[in-house]
Amino acid sequence: QVQLVESGGGLVQPGKSLRLSCAASGSFFSPNTMGWYRQAPGKQRELVARITSDGNSNYADSVKGRFTISRDNAKDTVYLQMNSLKPEDTAVYYCNAVYYRGNYYDYWGQGTQVTVSS
Repeated sequence: QVQLVESGGGLVQPGKSLRLSCAASGSFFSPNTMGWYRQAPGKQRELVARITSDGNSNYADSVKGRFTISRDNAKDTVYLQMNSLKPEDTAVYYCNAVYYRGNYYDYWGQGTQVTVSS
């Protein structure tokens, strides 16, 4: 069974940085796509950024230029470097991994809280 283990959340002041990590395990195969989603109180879960195994990435407009997603394929680990954080970035951040083996298999981490506040 695939497991995604996240780390790196916490409380940070506006303008500061945080780095999230997510490691996938339990599969012989590497994920085709890994990404980060977030959900703020009272809002729907939304895509933050995602990256394919060959390095193609895309971002939500709200984080472009501030967040950078990267991936270590050898470790099946995805990172999210978050700079210039704003209070509106406050949310639970969820790691996502998608495997394609004839069908798509979608897995989620448990979530990590990011709070941006002075």
